[in-house]
Amino acid sequence: MPVYVYEAKGEGCAQCRAGFEVSQSINDERLTACPACGAPVMRVIQAPALGHSKTDLNYRAKRAGFHALKRVQKGEYEKMY
Repeated sequence: MPVYVYEAKGEGCAQCRAGFEVSQSINDERLTACPACGAPVMRVIQAPALGHSKTDLNYRAKRAGFHALKRVQKGEYEKMY
């Protein structure tokens, strides 16, 4: 099932201002309101996910607020972003 990204059109809660993902069938109607606060939302056009490459996973992790670490030497890591 495709995953769509929605963001608030104006004011809204922290969830919809930052954007959120919803797994929907292609036949389902678009969301018009945030499920958390009811603020109006719009679907954001995203590049299609054609596979799970390392770049795609890093992008999604970064957008979710996580950091990627790179091993510098044994027991020592450096934050990439």
